[in-house]
Amino acid sequence: MHDEQRDERSYRVVVNDEEQYSIWPGDRELPGGWREEGTRGDRETCLAHIDRVWTDMRPRSLREELARPRQGG
Repeated sequence: MHDEQRDERSYRVVVNDEEQYSIWPGDRELPGGWREEGTRGDRETCLAHIDRVWTDMRPRSLREELARPRQGG
């Protein structure tokens, strides 16, 4: 990326009720259904944090469903 195109914005890591992660510009109001996770910084810092902490990409509801014991047979 050229210096004149460098993204100088501040971002924050956000998470939804399904424990899915994303980044959002630090100066914009969060969209409905998302909350701040606590990490802020440049784009690369936020994406690197998500890579470290979001190790299971399945939505929370699916993980919980798969963890329930099966009945019957």
